[in-house]
Order: sequence, then structure tokens, then C-alpha cells
Amino acid sequence: MTWLKRILGGLLLLVLLLALALWLLLRASLAPLDGDRALAALSAPAEVQRDARGYVTVTAENRLDVARALGYVHAQERFFQMDLMRRNAAGELSALVGPKALPLDKARRTHRFRHRAEQGIAGLPADERALLDAYVNGVNAGLAALSARPPEYLLLRQQPQPWVAADTVLVAYGMYLDLQGAQGRDDIAMGVLHDAVPADWYAFLTQHSADWQAAMDDSRMTAVPVPASPLPDALRTTRTACSDCQLRDARDIGSNNFAVAAAHGSDNRAIVADDMHLGLRAPGTWFKARMRWKDAAGSHDVAGVTLPGAPLLVVGSNGHVAWGFTNTTSDWADVVRLKLNAAGTHYRSGSVEKPLQRAVERIEVAGEAPVDHVVLESEWGPVLPQKAPAGEAYALRWVAHDREGMNLRLMHMETAVTVDDAVQLAAGAGMPAQNLLVADETGRIAWTVIGAMPRRVGTDDMDLPQDWSDGRSRWQGYLPAAEQPRIVDPADGRLWTANSRMVGGAAMKLMGNGGWDVGARGQQIRDALRAQERLDEAGLHAIQLDHRALFHQRWRELLLTRVLTPEFVAAHGLADYRAEIEKSSDAARPDAVGYLLLRSFRLQALKSLFAPLAGMLEAQGLKLSDLKMVPENPGWALIQAARPDTLPAAFKTWPELLQRAVLDSRQELLRKYGSLAAATWGADNPTSMRHPLSLAVPALSGWLDQASQGMAGDSHMPRVHNHGHGQSERMVVSPGHEERGILVIPGGQSGHPMSPFYRGDHAAWLAGEPLPFLPGETVHRLALRP
Repeated sequence: MTWLKRILGGLLLLVLLLALALWLLLRASLAPLDGDRALAALSAPAEVQRDARGYVTVTAENRLDVARALGYVHAQERFFQMDLMRRNAAGELSALVGPKALPLDKARRTHRFRHRAEQGIAGLPADERALLDAYVNGVNAGLAALSARPPEYLLLRQQPQPWVAADTVLVAYGMYLDLQGAQGRDDIAMGVLHDAVPADWYAFLTQHSADWQAAMDDSRMTAVPVPASPLPDALRTTRTACSDCQLRDARDIGSNNFAVAAAHGSDNRAIVADDMHLGLRAPGTWFKARMRWKDAAGSHDVAGVTLPGAPLLVVGSNGHVAWGFTNTTSDWADVVRLKLNAAGTHYRSGSVEKPLQRAVERIEVAGEAPVDHVVLESEWGPVLPQKAPAGEAYALRWVAHDREGMNLRLMHMETAVTVDDAVQLAAGAGMPAQNLLVADETGRIAWTVIGAMPRRVGTDDMDLPQDWSDGRSRWQGYLPAAEQPRIVDPADGRLWTANSRMVGGAAMKLMGNGGWDVGARGQQIRDALRAQERLDEAGLHAIQLDHRALFHQRWRELLLTRVLTPEFVAAHGLADYRAEIEKSSDAARPDAVGYLLLRSFRLQALKSLFAPLAGMLEAQGLKLSDLKMVPENPGWALIQAARPDTLPAAFKTWPELLQRAVLDSRQELLRKYGSLAAATWGADNPTSMRHPLSLAVPALSGWLDQASQGMAGDSHMPRVHNHGHGQSERMVVSPGHEERGILVIPGGQSGHPMSPFYRGDHAAWLAGEPLPFLPGETVHRLALRP
């Protein structure tokens, strides 16, 4: 027994020693917060300050030293996140995590983004290349200065690889993949729909919303009526049951920005609000930073959010100008139908046949032999994997593949002085095209598209795959600043964008539809801005948090007046269902049962209506969500018309379709939650900010993941939060009055779970509480010396 006790005691001691060693190793990988450190590339001493939440202030003698210091901090706080972003874009995840990432890597290699990045940086202007090189030096110095590698590499048994200039470009390409992720599938799906239904039905199904008008120029769309002919067979009969019939009302879940000019801002100030909506994870997308330096033009002081992996301020204020972005969700890619020869090796271009170029991409795989992946390319872009008609192939023409689509010109926003400066530089900025809203310290506001806009020639319908073989249709360079759409000093004194149609007429045609949001969110923001004569930062922040379910109210009326009849309610025991709809379907509150019931009913009704179309697309390797079609627009019109000849074959009457939607959606919620009382919107819509490694090692989820709770908000209202997507930052700021501003991010500044800043902003973000736009009192001070 004595020997057994000694053995157990020895084992316990060994376990404790191993735990202590692991704890010390993890501690060693934390970023140093105080003291002096060497950064050899600096031209002069610099300083990194942190407040109590880890909000960083970098002060240096010049912009290049700021980039070096920012790179140093990014690497020490977020290197693993940076590594995943570059590998995701380059198709190099398998080298880190093994063969399970091979399918994704192969899909990414279609774009050969590392090759394009290396070509692109060779042509950068001298000032942009200098900034990039300075940042790279800082990143590698910061990584090398850690006493131990970041903890994720310990679990993966890998060593972090140094940062190179192309990696920063890859991080930006990663944003292209997030923000313009259709990659041609939308045009191919639209081609399938176009060929499957008559022209009048195609126009009806793909119409833009006439019910939810939210364009900033007050242009209007006219509703396309239900065609007089019966429902086409492609929409009537289900031949292939879809395994994924999910609906999407927009190409992405969206972002909001809005601004008021001096006439409508508190104390005659222009104010910008911005909340970009992205997938939520731990750590979050953005890193808060204030950067201060001097140059020949004087002193500079900029603040806002940066993207780890890049040396630029993404959105924020420089004291003279404040700006924010939303995704345009416009059309920045075309699918070209290649006319192939019999062998499939050449394609027709003008009067000649040209060979498809063959590139072999070698994919390294952790623990296994490398895999060679072949990419075929045409003069217009890479050949897509989607199956095309016999004798053809699809090629993708995408802004992201051109040099004009990628540069660091956004750096000049940091020194812009007026809205005119900002609008002028927007046209040449190489980044995923965004809605830029900008305000200046004189009280002016403006909107334009920031990013490269192609000049299309000879294109009749950019929503469909196109034949460019005769040379008549093509892209003819990119538009200069003078030709890009803009609204400067609007008479209304208010601007707003929310991923829906921004403008009409010729400007709308230039931009094209990339899957615009239905417009309800933009309309709700517009009406809230116009409801008050003057707004301050708190008022604009309140609009960001508005979760009233205005979009769903016509579905509520339909449900209560036409579907939940006394006879139907009595026959199926739906009294409690109806009571919840009446009581709590007005807003997407966490405790609302009625909102989840109403939302589920709408989705089920539209799924039932479009199930035949979803099945047809899935049989061709596509999804209903690939279409640039907002199901709400034709779906609501069909339900209101209620014509027997436009009903899917699975149903005998329209009341049957709608009542079945009630019963099926209710039953699904009962299976999931056990009772209606438990089926709250918050239970269905948790925060769910998970670390990439917690999925692989669930035992660590409590340590790695951010605190989760049921969230208010949904897709069709300003406070967007929908099953893992939501507001990746909330910013409200008036240029020149930054001390009154607001800036909150989910999670925190650091990517290290043991850091005091890993969850720094998270409680405030969950609660919708404002945090100051500028850093607070300095708590930590790190001196960096050459």
C-alpha cells in the first residue's frame, strides 16, 4: 500500500509539473506589454501604449515606423489569425492542418492568389511598397520576439512560418473571398433559370424589390406582375428533392453605414456610423488601433480598426475625415462561356483558337505527400469546375484577378482632408468594391464606390454566362474617378447603405446586381434617420441596435388574418401558437417566441413554394441560394395573387401550402426545443463566437470560445445577428470630435486566450453598450528601439 501511495503521489507530482510547464510555455507566448524591446528596422524610437481593454496607440516618428510597430503588435497578438487568413486565400491550409483541408485548398488554387500577389507587389508604387516592406519587417520582428510560439502551433505541432510581402496581399484577397464569394456560381445558376422558364417568368422571378425601396437617390423600381401564363414546369413539379433548400434574401448577410451632414448632426457636426457584418469568430476580424506620426504635411492622428495582416486603417477617422464601408453586393465578376475544340485543349477567341494555359499548383499536406493540382486558364480568367454544356467550359472574369483589383492605395485615406479628397482616391483603390460613406470636419458627407469598377462593352445581360468568343463583349479597362457613381452633399443631408440597391439609372447599370439585399434594412435605417431632425452619436448608435421586425409584419398580418383561422387553430391545437404570434412577433428579441414562429413560418412557406426550383438547381450542382433572386419578391406576389394555376404541384390549394408551412415549421421547433415556450429567438440565435481549434478539440472550447448568449437582431433589421453572423464592429464618429465617438468590437484585441485583452470588449458588445472611440488612459507602455 505504501508503494502504491508513493507511485500515485509521484504520478500526481508529474502531472502537476507537466501542467506547470505547459502553463509557463503558454505564458511565454503572450505579448510583452511593458518595458523596452528592440525593433532593428526602426529609424527612430517608437512607443506602443495599451489601455485597460488593450486598445493600442502607436506613436512613431514617421508612417513607416508606425507600420513597423503595428506589424510587431499584430504578430504578437494575432499571428495565428493572420496565418489562417493568408493560407485560406492561397489554398495552403493543408500544410498546416493536414488532408482534411485539401478540398478547400483545391478550390482556392483556382485563383492562384499567391502567384497573383507576387506579381502584384512587383508593380506597386514606391510609397505603397515601402509601407508593405516596413510592415513585414515589423511582423517578423514581433513574432521572433515572443519567448514561445503562439499556443495554436503547440497543439498542431507546427512552427509558424515567416511573413512575406505577398502574405499581406493574400489577407486582402481573403476579404475578396468573403465579400464577393459567389465566384461565378450566381451567373451559372441564373443561366440555368433563364433556360428553364419563359422570359416573362424569368423577369418576374428576378425582379428587384418594389416594396422595399431604399435607394439613396430615391429612384424607384416598378413591380413586375405575376405572368398571365401558368406556373412553368420547372417551378411546379419536384423531380429532384433538394437536400439543402435554404433561402437567402441577399448575397451576404450585410453591413450598414449611414451619415448625417451638419444640418442634421448634433452641434452642426457631420457624423458617420458604420457596422460591418461578417462571420463572428474568436478572435474577431478587427484590431483597434490609434496611430500617430509626423511628416512634411504635419502631424497625423488616425484611429479606428485595422485588419491584422495589413498595415492600413480600414475604417475610422483622421481628425479631418471619417469613413466607413459596406459591401456593395454589386456585380464585379462575369462568367464567360468558352467555345472549346474537340479535344478540349483550345478555345475560340476572335478568329483564332488559343490554347488553355496549364498551371500545376503543388499543395503541401502536413503528414502526407504533396498533391499536384492542375489549373486551366484562359485570357479572361481561370476555368471553373462547374459543368458546362457540351463543347463549352466556364471561365471567371473577376476584378480580384486583375492588378487593378489589389493595391495599398487605401493608405491615402489616412491623410485625406475633405470629402472631395476621399471620393477622388476611391476610384483607384485596389480592394473589394465597397460603399464608401465619408464625412469631413466642415460638416459635408458623400458616398461613392471605393474599388476598381470594370468598363463593360457589348454586354447585354451581365447576370448570365456570356459568349465573348467574337470579341464584341469584353471588359475594356477600368473606370476613372470621374465616371464612378457618387453622391456628394445630398440635399437630404443624410446617406445610408445596407447592401441593397444604392442608386438607379445609369449608375445602377454600371454597378450591376451581385445579389442585392431586399432593401428592408436600408429602408428602416433611412426612415429612422429622417424621423429626427438632429442626431448625435448616441442616436446613431441606437439605430445600429434597432431590432424591430418591420419586414416581417406583413407576414404577421397574413398569418393572423388568412392562415390561423378559428377552424384551423381548433383542429390542430394552435391556440398557444397564435397567442405567441400576437404577443411577441414585433421584434427580434432574445426572449421572443412569436418572432421565431413567424420567421420560421415565412421561411417554410417560401421553401415549399420554390422547392421544385431548388431541386432542379441541386441536380446541376447548384443551390437556390446561388441565384441572384430574392425569394421574397416573387414569393410574396404569388401568395397574394393566390391563383390556382401558379401553385406547385405538391399542393392543391394556397391555404394548404400556408397551413402546411405553419404545421411543419411548428413541428420542427417542437422537435428541437421540446415546447413552444422554449423556442425563443435567443435560443435559436446564440452568439457562437468559436475559436478555430475548439471545433477540433471540444474540451478546450470553454477556454477558447467567447461567452455566448441569445442575441437580439436578425437579417432584415439594422441590428444584424443571424446564426453566427453579425456586427463585427460598431463605430460612430464625427471627424474632429473623436472624443465623443463610439467603437466596440466583439471579443477583444488579443488572439491569445490567456491575455487580459482576449475578451476585452465582449461584454459591452453583447449588451449593446458604447465604448469610447479613442483609447482610454494608458495602462501599459512598451518602448520599441532601433
